[in-house]
Amino acid sequence: MVTLYQNKVIDQLRNAFTKKKHMVGVTVKMEQIDPLAFFAAGETLFCGQRFYWSDYSHERTFVGLGHAHVIKSEEKTKERFREVESAWRQMVEDAFIEGKGPLMFGGFAFDPLKRSAEHWNDFPPAQFVVPTFLLTKQRDETWLTVNVVHESLDQLEEMIDSLFTIHDDIEWHRAYVVEKEEVARDRWMHAVHHATDLIQSGMIEKVVLARELFLSFSERIDRSHVLRSLHEQQPRSYIFAFESGSACFIGASPEQLVKKDGKICETACLAGSIRRGHTIKEDEELGQRLLADDKNRREHAFVVDMIEQAMNEVCTEVVVPSEPTLLKMRHIQHLYTPVHGRVKEGISIFSLVERLHPTPALGGFPKEKAVQTIREIEPLDRGWYAAPIGWVDADGNGEFAVAIRSALLDTNEAHLFAGCGIVAHSDPRSEYEETNVKFKAMLLALEGEQR
Repeated sequence: MVTLYQNKVIDQLRNAFTKKKHMVGVTVKMEQIDPLAFFAAGETLFCGQRFYWSDYSHERTFVGLGHAHVIKSEEKTKERFREVESAWRQMVEDAFIEGKGPLMFGGFAFDPLKRSAEHWNDFPPAQFVVPTFLLTKQRDETWLTVNVVHESLDQLEEMIDSLFTIHDDIEWHRAYVVEKEEVARDRWMHAVHHATDLIQSGMIEKVVLARELFLSFSERIDRSHVLRSLHEQQPRSYIFAFESGSACFIGASPEQLVKKDGKICETACLAGSIRRGHTIKEDEELGQRLLADDKNRREHAFVVDMIEQAMNEVCTEVVVPSEPTLLKMRHIQHLYTPVHGRVKEGISIFSLVERLHPTPALGGFPKEKAVQTIREIEPLDRGWYAAPIGWVDADGNGEFAVAIRSALLDTNEAHLFAGCGIVAHSDPRSEYEETNVKFKAMLLALEGEQR
C-alpha cells in the first residue's frame, strides 16, 4: 500500500516540476493513519522539524514533518504580523498547488520587546513553516501533502518509505523527574502585590502575571508520549507541538484566539476560573460560585468588552451572548463566552490575530499599559507562552489558539508556565494556588503515574 501512495505522489510531483515554480505541492488521499504515530515516525529523519496540531473538537489534525519553506520575522513591533502575511502571500503566488495546497504552521512571541531568556533562543518573534510532508486528518478522511522546493525524487521515495514503516507497538520511554524548581516564586508574589498597588492607584485596571516551573528529568522527554497523554487527559483542548532546533513548545490549550473560514470568524472569551470539585455536587457548587463571583465576572467582562470592540472594528456583524457559561476542563473550570462575526472585505486572519493579541485574559487592560507592566515586573520571559499559535492555508483561512497550559521541552528539561489575572483586591496566595491548578495539565502529561 505504501508503494501505491509513493508512486502516486512521485508521478504527480514529476508533472508538477514541469511548471517551473519555486515550490510544488501535491496531495493524495490515504487510508486512515494515526497522526500521533506519524509524528513519532518522523523523529529519526525530522527531529527538530516537526509540528502537531489538533483542534479542540479533534475533528481536524495536522502533522508536519520537515521544512520545505520557513518564514521568520525578527521584527519587534506589530510589523511582524504583516511581514509574515506578506511573505506567505508571495510564497503562495510562486507555488504550483495541486489538491489541497500548502499550509503553514507556527506562532508569535508574546512580547518581542521583553529581553529573551536563553531557552527561547530558537523561537524568534515570529516563525512559520511549510512542511515537506503534511498529514491532514479531518473527521474520517486522511490526506498526505508533499511540498518540495529543491528535493530530489530519489530522496523523497526513501523518505516516504521510511515514514510509512510505522509500528503500532512503539515502546514509550518514561522519564522521571529528578529536580523541580519554582522559578523566582518570591519575586512573583511581590509582583502580584505591586500590581494590586498599581491597580488601586488607578494606573491600570487589570494585569495578568505568569510564573515558571522548571523540571529536570532522568532521560530525554518523549515528545510523542507527552502528546498522547495530553490527548487522553485534555479532550476539549487544542493539542499542539512545535519543534525548533533542539527545543519543542508543547501544550493543551482550552482557549481559541480566532478562527477564520471565508467571511465567518469566531473567537472566545475565557477568563475567570475555579478548580473542579471532587464530587458532582461540589463541582456544581464551585461552578455556581464562579458564575456569581464579582472578581471573576469583572475579569471576564474586561475580555468580552475588548474582544467585542475589536471584532466590531473589522466585522459587519458581531454576535455576543449576554451571559457567560462554564467551560469545564479536567482540573479547572472557566467562565466562557463565544463570539461570532462576519469579517469585512480584505480582513485577513493575520489582521485578526494582530488586533486580538493579547486579549485581557492573557495581558490585561488597557492593553498597552498591561503589556508594559508585564514587561517591567513579571519575573520571566514568556517567549511563545500565552501567544498566538496556529495555521493558515493558501486561501487565507486558518485558526489560532492562545498557547497556554504549555511547556518548553529541551532534551531532559522542561519549563512550564501558568498565569492569572490580577485585579484590585487580588490575594497573592490565592493567585499562587490558581497557577498551581493551571500547571496540572502539563505536569500530569509529563510526570504521568508519579502524580
